[in-house]
Order: sequence, then structure tokens, then C-alpha cells
Amino acid sequence: MSKKDNGGLTVIFAYLNEKNRPYSAQDVFNNLQKQHGLGKTAVVKAMEQLALEGKIKEKTYGKQKIYFADQAQFAEVSEADLKAIDSRISDLSTQVQALSQGCRQLDAEMKELNSSLTTEEMMSEIKELKAECSGYREHLEKIKSVTNHVTPEQKEMVYKERHLYVKEWKKRKRLASDMMGSILEGYPKTKKQFLEEVGVETDEDCKVTMPST
Repeated sequence: MSKKDNGGLTVIFAYLNEKNRPYSAQDVFNNLQKQHGLGKTAVVKAMEQLALEGKIKEKTYGKQKIYFADQAQFAEVSEADLKAIDSRISDLSTQVQALSQGCRQLDAEMKELNSSLTTEEMMSEIKELKAECSGYREHLEKIKSVTNHVTPEQKEMVYKERHLYVKEWKKRKRLASDMMGSILEGYPKTKKQFLEEVGVETDEDCKVTMPST
């Protein structure tokens, strides 16, 4: 038997004695393969050999074999000892639960601290915000210093005048267009030639666009 196989026997034997509960070969393989790199075939052979040598016990249930530590090697435990062990397990479980809760709380605090700004980052951000506020304050003072503010009434009057002028512009443009249309019906030349002869400039010539009302 190779040194590696002997190592597998030692690991499995120690594991079954430590856990002291029944396992199948598949269970042992799943539990030890990652840590010790044991193959499935090696685990099966090792457990069969340990059972054959009487180091562990073997029970067959249908097609499955179950292996467990030889109980004869363990000292007998009284009812009082079992109750004491159960009480100890209960106490330890309570401690584990409390520690787990404390760890979760510390983990949450750690995440919060990691997402928070450092003192240097906070000072830098405060400096940037102060500079930004200073710029806004200067801009506000410039606005306040202007004396020719337009009142809401003046603004409304300007919009009304604009609306009136645009309306008149459209009206006159329509009249001029109708008049030219009547003239062009009996004019022997093109519209462009007519406009050049009479010296009329259109909106397009002046590169202006009719605004909306």
C-alpha cells in the first residue's frame, strides 16, 4: 500500500472517531475531498479496509453501507454526563448565536464606515462646497447690483407688443403675397424677375424667419 493510501486511512479513521456518527463512503468523500484531495475510489477502499481490520464498524442497509467508529473504544457515559453535555452544548449554542449576531452588527458597521468619507475627503469636499457657494454669492450680488431690472408688468407689456407686431407682420405679408399673386397672373416673366424689377426684398432675402405668436 502506498504512503498516500496509508495517509488516507489515517485521515478517515481519525475523522470517524472525531465525529463519532455514522457516514456512508459518499459522505466521507464529500466531507474530506476538498481538504485532503481524496478520490472516491480511495475513500471506499480505505473504509472497507478499516472495517475489515476491525478499526471501524460496518452496517449494511439495503444496497448502502454505513460506517462508524467502534464504540468499544469510548468510555461509557452516564445519564448525568449526557445531561451535562447537552447543557454544555445548549450554552455553547447560545454563545455562538450571540457571537454571530455581534459579528453581523460589526460587519454592518464596517460596511458603513467603508462607505463613509475619510476626514481628508470630508475636508476637501467642504472646501469645494465653500468655493461653489462663494461663486453663487458673487453671482447673486451682481444680479442685485443691476438697476435696470424688468418688472413683471413690463415683461408682460413687451410680450403683448411682440404679439401685436408679429400679428401685423403676418397680415401685411399675406396682403403683399395676395397682391403679387394677382399681378403675376398677367406678368410675362418669373416671380424672381418681378421682385428684382420692383425692388422688393423678401424675408428670405433678409434672412429672417417669421416667429410664432
